[in-house]
Amino acid sequence: MEVTKKSFGELDGKPVHAIAITNHNGMGFTCLDYGCIITEILVPDSKGQIENVVLGFDNLEDYLRHSPYFGAVVGRVAGRIKDGRFSLDGKEYILAKNNDGNHLHGGLKGLDKVIWDAKVHAEGPVARVEFSYESPDGEEGYPGNVSLRTVYTLTDDNELIVEFFGATDKKTILNLTNHTYFNLSGDAKSTILNHTLKLDSERFLELDENLIPTGSLLDVEGTAFDFREGRKLSDGPASSDEQNLLAGKGYDHPFVLNQKNGTAIELRCNESGRKMEVETNQPAVVVYTTNQLEGGFLLSGKVKPEPYLAVCLETQKYPDAINQPNFPSIVLDEGEKYYSYTKFKFR
Repeated sequence: MEVTKKSFGELDGKPVHAIAITNHNGMGFTCLDYGCIITEILVPDSKGQIENVVLGFDNLEDYLRHSPYFGAVVGRVAGRIKDGRFSLDGKEYILAKNNDGNHLHGGLKGLDKVIWDAKVHAEGPVARVEFSYESPDGEEGYPGNVSLRTVYTLTDDNELIVEFFGATDKKTILNLTNHTYFNLSGDAKSTILNHTLKLDSERFLELDENLIPTGSLLDVEGTAFDFREGRKLSDGPASSDEQNLLAGKGYDHPFVLNQKNGTAIELRCNESGRKMEVETNQPAVVVYTTNQLEGGFLLSGKVKPEPYLAVCLETQKYPDAINQPNFPSIVLDEGEKYYSYTKFKFR
């Protein structure tokens, strides 16, 4: 394993570093100690050509100015919390509102916008970056002092493993995910509309006009949300289903995973021959097809942003679960350990 660490800029007088790890097959990734952002994942195609398969920026300034959570850890709670409020043991908590009166991805200064402590460990065929951050009681409105760790591990089997660990000194809520934007064409040469996605999922969460779960679970049968046998992501923008239209002509939906052992998610690009298989211990994945990605900026490699340029596969618990009594709980008690595991295997 080859490991490098270099300066990536400065924030409020503190240095930001880029840490790159490459395995013996030439596959590698780079991440920042700012937001635990994954800036690139380098993967060979069917001809051995190594290219970047995620969206990101070349410099810190663009991440500070423009980034729609590119490659970052988001939380304390991923997704939207309706009206930016929730109750816990009879007490109401008011969160930072940063999305049309709602709370999104941890608020105005979530975990994606802080500098984490980073340590690198390399042991034979495995290398990992371990980030740690102490989130203080009241940060963005959340209760409890929460100790967090994010671990990215690269193996010689071309696996990138993402793990989250958490503990609190007071009852709180926690639901973390990584917000990497994937495009397996390589260096974002084309959109992801011809990518094929396969999900071990029979139901998805119905969303309201603000993209917040209504509490209802819908059957995928006979809809553009049925990925059980694999389907092109272009079926979302082409669909007249109200749910696809609400999301801006595409997908921005949580899918309930069957949580069997093995691969739950598979993404394939036939043009490049790349395939990504995903295993997770999380009960859901939010599939987001960057339906309205645009802006007056350039991505890494001088790529112009455009709709459907990438797909996010955000493994997590159900969004807004704290306000939906029928959803699995995201409450974390004092003394309880939070753990999330997701493995991305590239072939």
